Amino acid sequence: MKFVLASHNKGKLAEMQRILGQLGVEVVLQSDLGLALEPEENGTTFAENAMIKAKAVMQASGLPAIADDSGLCVDALGGAPGIYSARYGGLDDDKARYQLLLQNLRGAMTRAAHFHTSVVCCFPDGDVLTAEGECAGTIAYAPQGEGGFGYDPIFMIDDDTSMACLTDEEKNRISHRAKALEKLAAELSKK
Repeated sequence: MKFVLASHNKGKLAEMQRILGQLGVEVVLQSDLGLALEPEENGTTFAENAMIKAKAVMQASGLPAIADDSGLCVDALGGAPGIYSARYGGLDDDKARYQLLLQNLRGAMTRAAHFHTSVVCCFPDGDVLTAEGECAGTIAYAPQGEGGFGYDPIFMIDDDTSMACLTDEEKNRISHRAKALEKLAAELSKK
Protein backbone atom coordinates (compact mmCIF):
# COMPACT_ATOMS: atom_id res chain seq x y z
CA MET A 1 0.00 0.00 0.00
CA LYS A 2 1.25 3.50 -0.85
CA PHE A 3 0.44 6.64 1.16
CA VAL A 4 1.16 10.18 0.04
CA LEU A 5 2.48 12.48 2.74
CA ALA A 6 0.78 15.86 2.58
CA SER A 7 4.03 17.68 3.31
CA HIS A 8 7.37 18.64 1.80
CA ASN A 9 9.22 17.85 5.05
CA LYS A 10 11.75 15.05 4.57
CA GLY A 11 12.17 14.69 8.34
CA LYS A 12 8.47 13.88 8.71
CA LEU A 13 8.75 11.50 5.77
CA ALA A 14 11.60 9.55 7.40
CA GLU A 15 9.70 9.27 10.68
CA MET A 16 6.54 8.07 8.95
CA GLN A 17 8.45 5.61 6.77
CA ARG A 18 10.14 4.11 9.82
CA ILE A 19 6.89 3.46 11.69
CA LEU A 20 4.45 2.73 8.88
CA GLY A 21 6.97 0.74 6.85
CA GLN A 22 6.69 -2.00 9.47
CA LEU A 23 3.14 -2.55 8.17
CA GLY A 24 4.25 -2.73 4.56
CA VAL A 25 3.14 0.84 3.85
CA GLU A 26 5.26 2.87 1.44
CA VAL A 27 5.14 6.59 2.21
CA VAL A 28 6.13 9.13 -0.45
CA LEU A 29 6.17 12.92 -0.48
CA GLN A 30 3.50 14.67 -2.50
CA SER A 31 6.29 16.22 -4.58
CA ASP A 32 7.35 12.68 -5.63
CA LEU A 33 4.02 12.56 -7.49
CA GLY A 34 4.46 16.03 -8.98
CA LEU A 35 2.04 17.64 -6.52
CA ALA A 36 2.87 21.05 -5.05
CA LEU A 37 -0.28 21.58 -3.00
CA GLU A 38 -0.33 24.10 -0.16
CA PRO A 39 -3.91 23.98 1.12
CA GLU A 40 -4.88 26.82 3.44
CA GLU A 41 -4.72 25.62 7.03
CA ASN A 42 -7.71 27.56 8.29
CA GLY A 43 -8.91 25.03 10.86
CA THR A 44 -9.22 25.92 14.52
CA THR A 45 -7.61 22.70 15.79
CA PHE A 46 -4.61 20.54 14.93
CA ALA A 47 -6.99 17.78 13.76
CA GLU A 48 -8.90 20.11 11.43
CA ASN A 49 -5.68 21.37 9.81
CA ALA A 50 -4.35 17.82 9.36
CA MET A 51 -7.69 16.81 7.77
CA ILE A 52 -7.56 19.77 5.34
CA LYS A 53 -4.09 18.73 4.14
CA ALA A 54 -4.76 14.97 3.94
CA LYS A 55 -8.07 15.41 2.12
CA ALA A 56 -6.60 17.80 -0.48
CA VAL A 57 -3.68 15.49 -1.29
CA MET A 58 -5.91 12.38 -1.37
CA GLN A 59 -8.28 14.09 -3.82
CA ALA A 60 -5.41 15.29 -6.04
CA SER A 61 -3.52 11.98 -6.05
CA GLY A 62 -6.30 9.40 -5.85
CA LEU A 63 -4.19 7.61 -3.23
CA PRO A 64 -4.48 7.36 0.55
CA ALA A 65 -2.94 10.51 2.03
CA ILE A 66 -1.52 11.16 5.47
CA ALA A 67 -0.95 14.52 7.13
CA ASP A 68 -0.10 15.81 10.53
CA ASP A 69 -0.41 19.14 12.22
CA SER A 70 1.77 19.76 15.23
CA GLY A 71 2.64 22.54 17.58
CA LEU A 72 3.92 23.71 20.92
CA CYS A 73 1.35 24.55 23.60
CA VAL A 74 2.64 26.63 26.53
CA ASP A 75 0.48 26.77 29.67
CA ALA A 76 1.55 30.29 30.72
CA LEU A 77 0.61 31.58 27.25
CA GLY A 78 -2.87 30.07 27.31
CA GLY A 79 -1.82 27.24 24.99
CA ALA A 80 -0.07 29.49 22.48
CA PRO A 81 1.50 29.29 20.03
CA GLY A 82 -0.56 26.09 19.43
CA ILE A 83 -1.82 25.76 15.86
CA TYR A 84 0.13 28.92 14.99
CA SER A 85 3.51 27.47 16.06
CA ALA A 86 5.00 27.62 12.55
CA ARG A 87 3.74 31.19 12.10
CA TYR A 88 4.24 32.49 15.65
CA GLY A 89 4.68 36.24 15.71
CA GLY A 90 4.48 36.35 11.92
CA LEU A 91 8.11 35.19 11.87
CA ASP A 92 9.59 32.87 9.25
CA ASP A 93 12.59 31.58 11.20
CA ASP A 94 12.76 28.90 13.92
CA LYS A 95 15.27 30.79 16.04
CA ALA A 96 13.34 34.05 15.85
CA ARG A 97 10.12 32.26 16.86
CA TYR A 98 11.61 30.55 19.91
CA GLN A 99 13.37 33.75 20.96
CA LEU A 100 10.02 35.56 20.80
CA LEU A 101 8.46 32.80 22.89
CA LEU A 102 11.22 33.09 25.50
CA GLN A 103 10.70 36.87 25.59
CA ASN A 104 6.94 36.40 26.04
CA LEU A 105 7.59 34.03 28.96
CA ARG A 106 9.76 36.48 30.94
CA GLY A 107 8.51 36.50 34.51
CA ALA A 108 6.21 33.51 34.02
CA MET A 109 5.93 31.39 37.15
CA THR A 110 5.15 28.19 35.28
CA ARG A 111 7.03 26.92 32.23
CA ALA A 112 4.97 23.78 31.63
CA ALA A 113 4.36 22.98 27.97
CA HIS A 114 3.67 20.12 25.60
CA PHE A 115 4.04 19.32 21.95
CA HIS A 116 0.84 18.06 20.32
CA THR A 117 0.31 16.23 17.03
CA SER A 118 -2.81 15.22 15.18
CA VAL A 119 -2.33 12.71 12.35
CA VAL A 120 -5.06 12.08 9.79
CA CYS A 121 -5.13 9.52 7.01
CA CYS A 122 -7.79 9.91 4.29
CA PHE A 123 -8.63 7.04 1.94
CA PRO A 124 -10.25 7.32 -1.51
CA ASP A 125 -13.14 5.11 -0.31
CA GLY A 126 -14.06 7.77 2.28
CA ASP A 127 -12.50 6.10 5.31
CA VAL A 128 -10.60 8.38 7.69
CA LEU A 129 -8.23 7.38 10.47
CA THR A 130 -7.05 9.83 13.12
CA ALA A 131 -4.57 9.70 15.98
CA GLU A 132 -3.24 12.16 18.55
CA GLY A 133 0.06 12.30 20.41
CA GLU A 134 1.64 14.51 23.07
CA CYS A 135 5.03 14.97 24.67
CA ALA A 136 5.12 16.88 27.97
CA GLY A 137 7.98 19.08 29.11
CA THR A 138 8.93 22.58 30.15
CA ILE A 139 10.34 25.64 28.43
CA ALA A 140 14.01 26.39 29.09
CA TYR A 141 15.31 29.84 29.96
CA ALA A 142 17.82 29.68 27.11
CA PRO A 143 18.30 27.43 24.06
CA GLN A 144 20.23 24.21 24.53
CA GLY A 145 21.52 21.69 21.95
CA GLU A 146 22.24 21.69 18.26
CA GLY A 147 19.85 19.04 16.92
CA GLY A 148 16.20 18.97 16.01
CA PHE A 149 14.25 21.87 14.57
CA GLY A 150 11.56 24.34 15.51
CA TYR A 151 11.19 24.78 19.26
CA ASP A 152 13.39 21.76 20.14
CA PRO A 153 16.26 23.88 21.59
CA ILE A 154 13.97 25.36 24.26
CA PHE A 155 11.75 22.33 24.96
CA MET A 156 13.09 20.47 27.99
CA ILE A 157 12.15 16.82 28.41
CA ASP A 158 13.79 16.74 31.86
CA ASP A 159 15.82 19.11 34.04
CA ASP A 160 18.98 18.78 31.94
CA THR A 161 17.97 17.80 28.41
CA SER A 162 16.27 19.71 25.62
CA MET A 163 14.71 17.96 22.66
CA ALA A 164 17.59 19.42 20.58
CA CYS A 165 20.11 17.38 22.62
CA LEU A 166 18.59 14.06 21.53
CA THR A 167 19.63 11.89 18.62
CA ASP A 168 16.96 11.30 15.98
CA GLU A 169 16.44 7.79 17.36
CA GLU A 170 16.01 9.06 20.93
CA LYS A 171 13.59 11.77 19.80
CA ASN A 172 11.59 9.31 17.71
CA ARG A 173 11.02 7.13 20.78
CA ILE A 174 9.38 9.89 22.84
CA SER A 175 8.09 12.51 20.42
CA HIS A 176 4.48 13.54 20.04
CA ARG A 177 4.55 12.58 16.35
CA ALA A 178 5.98 9.13 17.07
CA LYS A 179 3.26 8.50 19.67
CA ALA A 180 0.52 9.52 17.23
CA LEU A 181 2.02 7.41 14.43
CA GLU A 182 2.21 4.37 16.71
CA LYS A 183 -1.52 4.77 17.43
CA LEU A 184 -2.24 5.23 13.72
CA ALA A 185 -0.19 2.13 12.89
CA ALA A 186 -2.30 0.12 15.36
CA GLU A 187 -5.47 1.33 13.61
CA LEU A 188 -4.02 0.56 10.16
CA SER A 189 -3.13 -2.98 11.20
CA LYS A 190 -6.87 -3.60 11.74
CA LYS A 191 -7.76 -2.37 8.24
